[in-house]
Amino acid sequence: MKSLNILIVDDHPMTVDSYTNLLSDNDFQKNTPKFIKSYNCQDAYTKIFFHLKQNTTIDLALLDISLPPYKEFNIENGIDLALLIRKKFTNCKIVLLTMHSEPLTVDTIIKKINPEGFVSKSDINFELFPIICKKIMDGDTFRSTTILESQRELFQKNINWDKHDSQILILISQGTKTVNLPDYIPLSMSAIEKRKANIKEQLLMGKGSDRDLITKAKKLGLL
Repeated sequence: MKSLNILIVDDHPMTVDSYTNLLSDNDFQKNTPKFIKSYNCQDAYTKIFFHLKQNTTIDLALLDISLPPYKEFNIENGIDLALLIRKKFTNCKIVLLTMHSEPLTVDTIIKKINPEGFVSKSDINFELFPIICKKIMDGDTFRSTTILESQRELFQKNINWDKHDSQILILISQGTKTVNLPDYIPLSMSAIEKRKANIKEQLLMGKGSDRDLITKAKKLGLL
């Protein structure tokens, strides 16, 4: 197993050191990761491009959302850094950390970045943090409790579907195949397929299987 290159950006040096110590443990990775520490957008921007020029990867990026900006290049916060990393290091796993969980803000960030990890700092502790990061590096995605609650609140206020759409979701969760849905719902197959696509668009941004759809609906308290 090669050693991971981990970028950590937070404007509190003690927080950066805490993340570094937690991810230096053998339980996270056998080979000690190489840490790239930064405390503001300008320094992070410089280090991202340094690694790009050196043709070395950044495998995991832990980004605080609220950061001192780099005005010259319009890098205002951790979200802008995440967008840059998405373009330059397409295989990098991005974890956004925040103290803010306003539903519209959370929704906008997920649609814009779709980070592998989105964590409210109030939800994590020293024990959970390396476990979460390890799961993300193993291919999982993670949303902490507060982030999920924000998503749930927004969805419940803004769900754009009626009782037939809810019935479609319930029947799928019960194992009913799409081809059999017209037996239970007084709609044509094409109408059902359009409604199902709309549900997936709202819950999964159009991507994912029926199983993914049901898992997300349950997490959001819609089932």
